[in-house]
Amino acid sequence: MAEQDKKDWQFHLHEIIYESNTKAGKAFDVGLLIAIFTSVIVVMLDSVQSLHGQYGVLFNRLEWIYTIVFTAEYILRLVSIKKPWRYVFSILGLIDLIALIPSYLSIFFAGAQALLVFRALRLLRVFRIFKLGEFLSEINFMTTALKGSVRKISIFLLTVLTLTVILGSIMYLVEKRENGFSNIPESIYWAIVTITTVGYGDISPITPMGKFVASVVMLIGYAIIAVPTGIITHDIAVAARQKKELPESCPNCGREGHDSDALFCKHCGASLLL
Repeated sequence: MAEQDKKDWQFHLHEIIYESNTKAGKAFDVGLLIAIFTSVIVVMLDSVQSLHGQYGVLFNRLEWIYTIVFTAEYILRLVSIKKPWRYVFSILGLIDLIALIPSYLSIFFAGAQALLVFRALRLLRVFRIFKLGEFLSEINFMTTALKGSVRKISIFLLTVLTLTVILGSIMYLVEKRENGFSNIPESIYWAIVTITTVGYGDISPITPMGKFVASVVMLIGYAIIAVPTGIITHDIAVAARQKKELPESCPNCGREGHDSDALFCKHCGASLLL
């Protein structure tokens, strides 16, 4: 009888904590998200020196309240399932554990509480709560397009890297050390900053030849910005055309929800090709 009561208790607890399709489960998850969001805000506000000096004690107490709440939640997650280790080593389980560790580390190491911003990772639970799985087909579509761009982008980046090494080396030769180009790695850094149009300005050419090389690098920088955008846009257009070749619903049974690369209906087996 006691064993049955334990199973019933464990089942109901599991339903509340892990199941978001019930009223109690959704309320628990929404409350958890609010707690995570507000705890991250507290950590960020505590990093502001003026606010820390005025409300530091309050922020510290709130952080420990959140830590206790999240620790209790973590323990309840473990006791409400038959195989706790599966949760511990899952992605969300590891994130939950990482979110707890900084608070206890701060007891022994000053400043470790700043790592509490990792709690923001727990906001990933919003995907489970609000059932955003319906967008997975669009995510798969974008993933397919990006996979098609990987080789082209890799070649492009390799070309840009080679170009920055060459231009950085040229700048090292034409500029003097006292102008900031003291070595080739430093000159390559300048080339990367310039060709990406970031332009920190901490190193700049002085000689006429150096200014000429810098002008060439700047023009190249504007020219290459559009290249990766064009590559990805092309592959997205190709993926979109391939996706449109298949109907959204089965022409035989009318059911939807097929994979983007499906050729046959998973419900009735009919061909999806028109």
